[in-house]
Amino acid sequence: MYNAVQKGGSPVRSYQIQDIRDFMKKLLIADTFDTFLLSEASITTYATFRIDGTFHPEFLSSVEAEQLGTEQCGYTLWKRIRPFFFELTKGKNTPLGFHIVFRLAPHNIQSLLRQSGVAFSPDDVDGLFLNIHYDGTHLTCVSGTSLRIFSLDKSLEHAWDSMLEKFFRQKEILFC
Repeated sequence: MYNAVQKGGSPVRSYQIQDIRDFMKKLLIADTFDTFLLSEASITTYATFRIDGTFHPEFLSSVEAEQLGTEQCGYTLWKRIRPFFFELTKGKNTPLGFHIVFRLAPHNIQSLLRQSGVAFSPDDVDGLFLNIHYDGTHLTCVSGTSLRIFSLDKSLEHAWDSMLEKFFRQKEILFC
């Protein structure tokens, strides 16, 4: 189910979220994760709903598609899906569980590579992922990487983890 592992990538680090209620507000109400691309999501309430984050520009007029931009590289921004996902969580009962796979946008991958000094080129990177899994009791985030090339170099994984940890601290998301 974890996209990074399915694509031949590797899980990097697991983060146990300490304050689930606060995290859920940041995920579903605030714009905290809005710049991430949605690869896929599923949520189980009275039924299981699956969302494929693939962007379909042909659904929109050419003007609307142009306004959304092509920087999404085939995936929809979380900010466009978040209201629908939020609707599925509303009600007196907590979801039985959900799973969300975010991807870092290509321009952010370029920034990470440049800022960290990692020797990979943007074309070498298939994706940097953040998998969010809620099982009804615990909420866990797992980072993941996927390369288009074979490499034993773990510097990208370390840089991605460092970036996520910095992001969590900046957004005041408590983890261990």
